[in-house]
Amino acid sequence: MKSIFSLFICFVCIHFSLLAQNSNFTSENISVSEFIDGTLLLPNDIQKPPLAILIAGSGPTDRNGNQNFAKNNSLKKLAEALTKDGMATFRYDKRSVKLLQTGKLDEEIMFDDFVTDATDVLQYFKKKKAFSKIYIIGHSQGSLIGMLAAKDGANGFISLAGPGKSIDEVLKEQIAKSAPQFSEESNRIIDILKSGQTTTDYSPALNSIFNIDIQPFMINWIQYDPQESIAKLDMPILIINGTNDLQISQADAELLKSAAPNAQLKIIDKMNHVFIEVDDNELENFKTYNDTSLPISQHLVESISAFIKSN
Repeated sequence: MKSIFSLFICFVCIHFSLLAQNSNFTSENISVSEFIDGTLLLPNDIQKPPLAILIAGSGPTDRNGNQNFAKNNSLKKLAEALTKDGMATFRYDKRSVKLLQTGKLDEEIMFDDFVTDATDVLQYFKKKKAFSKIYIIGHSQGSLIGMLAAKDGANGFISLAGPGKSIDEVLKEQIAKSAPQFSEESNRIIDILKSGQTTTDYSPALNSIFNIDIQPFMINWIQYDPQESIAKLDMPILIINGTNDLQISQADAELLKSAAPNAQLKIIDKMNHVFIEVDDNELENFKTYNDTSLPISQHLVESISAFIKSN
């Protein structure tokens, strides 16, 4: 029995020794403000590494890239992969997640609040002076948020599956495609919102899209054009999109590139919206949104890593 116990202890020691040797980074949870909690990953044995701040897409998305019914750990996987390659990363829960957790989601949130949060994160780490450079990586809706925040002192910006059109144009196109019978009425409502006004004059069938409670947020969001915003950035820019992204098309990336001619454009074959490389099968594509076991595209990691290291 004693020899078996000794063997067990030896195995445990070896196991934890291997874990320590394979650990490329340290992790620290940080509260930047009353609204922003996130995770900082620091590569071991690197003094003043570059820092990449990851901004999530639309909805109540947490620091790992997850929502209640879509758990894929997309942002966590990306952050860990970049940190293993020598870059510090910070990813954070969106303000809506914090309010949901504290039972305060009924508080009014504006699009500008998300920009304020991203700016606060950027300034928090700039004041630390612990990083050689700071880059912002904005995913989906986070791309526009990142553009607006990056102008306040980031060293570079990466748009990851970012829309190339303002949200009013996106909505009109999506409704015309998915529910053409509501296209005319929807266009009228969207035009009202773009003028800065709210309305309750619409069919009940459209309430999930144009609920009066979210109209102020949409009015605020509509004011920003991604092409105009990216054109104002005076810094290195990388635009990335996947060919199998069901939400943001390659055409959106090309629109951003046309607005920022000096930007680098990278189109990754087969990559979808949550960074997984999948075949051209819509059902299999959507399944990846709720699967944490799948690896993200190595081409994505290599593209971001090369951009940051070369700038």
